[in-house]
Amino acid sequence: MESHVDTTFSLKTELEPGPGKHGRTGTIHTPHGDIHTPAFIPVGTKATVKTLTPEQVKETGAQAVLSNAYHLYLQPGPDIVDEAGGVAAFENWDGPTYTDSGGFQVMSLGVGFKKVLAMDTAGLTEGDIRARHKDRYAKVDEEGVDFRSVVDGSKHRFTPEISMQIQHKLGADIMFAFDELTTLVDTRLYQEQSVDRTHRWAKRCLDEHDRLTRERADKPLQSLWGVVQGAQYEDLRRQATRGLIQLSDQAEAEGKRGFGGFGIGGALEKENLGTIVGWVCDELPKEKPRHLLGISEPDDLFTAIEAGADTFDCVAPTRLGRRGGVYTLDGRMNLLNARFKRDFTGVDEEFGGYVSENYSRAYIHHLLKAKEFLAGTLCTMHNVTFMVRLVDNIRAAIDGGYYEDYKAEFMGRYYAKKN
Repeated sequence: MESHVDTTFSLKTELEPGPGKHGRTGTIHTPHGDIHTPAFIPVGTKATVKTLTPEQVKETGAQAVLSNAYHLYLQPGPDIVDEAGGVAAFENWDGPTYTDSGGFQVMSLGVGFKKVLAMDTAGLTEGDIRARHKDRYAKVDEEGVDFRSVVDGSKHRFTPEISMQIQHKLGADIMFAFDELTTLVDTRLYQEQSVDRTHRWAKRCLDEHDRLTRERADKPLQSLWGVVQGAQYEDLRRQATRGLIQLSDQAEAEGKRGFGGFGIGGALEKENLGTIVGWVCDELPKEKPRHLLGISEPDDLFTAIEAGADTFDCVAPTRLGRRGGVYTLDGRMNLLNARFKRDFTGVDEEFGGYVSENYSRAYIHHLLKAKEFLAGTLCTMHNVTFMVRLVDNIRAAIDGGYYEDYKAEFMGRYYAKKN
């Protein structure tokens, strides 16, 4: 594929439609290769999927990786990544890449309570989050966000324009507009204000993206995706979605570049995931891809795919793996447990994959107890393989017309018992 073609999406198969149901398969075409959807996208926060080489990531079957604009801005700096030829060349990844905008850090470092999106708000009040001013690493205003570095405490400023400038230098095929990610305990009034602010920021991102695309015409084209916020309010979600579509259409009518796709962001309660994604996808055009930010539990993946999400990213498989947790067809388990000390079977021999076919539970248990780095590598590689293959299997089931049977079989077994 030529390096100066734009990112596009082609639809292949759709699930039986229904209220809030938009499940489908397709292909995202990027300057650095195709992504067959639905697809799980591993997170390489600092231009590395933790504990894995790019060759090992490729072995998992991953089609693309997502890096974090905020962290790469801090280290090593976007100028260095740009000089290296972009994030893919810098990390030796032969395939499509994503970067997020830094908006997640507004929540996780600044006004958020936990570094999760599917939150449990029981017992929390707005005061639990917004009264802790001394611990905040980020502060939002109309123009942007003031950050304190998690590396050395130094002060930094992100605006929509700066986020675009950083992401253009990082050079990912797909990048996201700078948005404000609120928490579930913010007031309705604050959610309304935040949706309006994110809309204004999205317009500024489109303008700066167009300017930078023209200025950097010698670089491969990058696709900017708008991010839908609105918490758990149906009217705000639909308003935010329609507003982004309007901005995109207006930009294209003016001869500029609109949004190539859309991200669905925001903290939400697990039980409302499918409903919220369904609201958004009710409004989104079929010809544009949709990325759900920060989701990876198997049941959430089935729910989100049915509702219309095409791609997903989450740090959970790598974070869990570094602590000895692994996914299996019979649910999650932790290889640190003493019961695996003399278990010489593979992690999940029926599931297969490089790790299950070459290393025993007992060996990985030993590595974990001995605090050897290889333990994190093997568990992480297995988990990423598991998630990538699960979504690949869902895609095959949709195309093959046996999605409901596959879902029932997998879910019935994976959630049959608590591990």
